[in-house]
Amino acid sequence: MSEGAPGGGAGKHSNLRMRVVSALVLGAVVLGVTVIGGVAFRLFAVVTAGLIFYEWMTMRPAVSRSHEVVAWVLLIAALLVLLAGLSAPLVFAALAAGCLLALAHSAFSGGGVWSGAGIAYAGVPAVALSFLRGVDEAGLIAVLFLFAVVWATDILAYFTGRALGGPKLAPAISPGKTWSGAAGGALGGVVAGLAVVWLAATALSPLWAGLVALVLSVVSQVGDLFESAVKRRHGVKDSSALIPGHGGVMDRVDGLVVAAVIFYVLGALYSGVDTPAASFFSH
Repeated sequence: MSEGAPGGGAGKHSNLRMRVVSALVLGAVVLGVTVIGGVAFRLFAVVTAGLIFYEWMTMRPAVSRSHEVVAWVLLIAALLVLLAGLSAPLVFAALAAGCLLALAHSAFSGGGVWSGAGIAYAGVPAVALSFLRGVDEAGLIAVLFLFAVVWATDILAYFTGRALGGPKLAPAISPGKTWSGAAGGALGGVVAGLAVVWLAATALSPLWAGLVALVLSVVSQVGDLFESAVKRRHGVKDSSALIPGHGGVMDRVDGLVVAAVIFYVLGALYSGVDTPAASFFSH
């Protein structure tokens, strides 16, 4: 998200209104499937992964139609294993196999590592999110915590950067981002995470909750910069035009995909790969 772009006018106000409306609608849908959980949430994760992969492949079209078809088949096969509700090791094994087979096929077709990297970029966060959510209350709180941190980081970084300006964070990658925006986003993410923990009355201490929220906020901003670098490398402004006022799906979940994976890893280290939320948000 660009933070400090100059200018104004009716066009910008109209675009901001469109962004707000789109964000509210999408937010309501996402929160709805998060509360429902189960198959509905896994299906949401699978569809999101498919859209991310579509945008990823659109940025750099495959050198051959056959390689693109093979890459899609491999991703879909791995996502079907996720949708079936199998254990995390099996799902990750299917995803890893898909990546390796895509790389092997690209060696013969001359497609490079792009499609294999895309399978990982789209698939790993989908798996992480699905197992973070799980089927219990701890999973629901964990995903709400994650969303709150990432969304607050994104929003506060945007408005803090616009209000305060100052030195650029990474001008060669994303000229609109500032250090003030990054700091404001991190603060907003920590406050939002603490609010979720307090409202949910979990066993996670405020100190640990704040530290986890800070880590997730920082890595979500790194994910944002990574996606900006990928787009700049391929000469595109938005990953697509699927979301009115926001660009593409990758533009909206660039921070979430990285934060979800890191959060999953942290949880898996303490609670196991199939129930990563249990250690954080049990009562």
